Amino acid sequence: MAKNTICLWCDGTVLEAATFYTSTFPDSELGAIFHAPSDYPSGRQGDVLTVLFTVS
Repeated sequence: MAKNTICLWCDGTVLEAATFYTSTFPDSELGAIFHAPSDYPSGRQGDVLTVLFTVS
């Protein structure tokens, strides 16, 4: 079976999007969730920056 790597840009809603996709498709799962280590120009420490997830 072919495998694809897809990158989605979800400005400020990445965790919600990943949760939606993994709940919609069977055998999908959330992986690592990366948070901002400190405040930055348009956000705060702890903001979710990226999420790894698998859609099967």
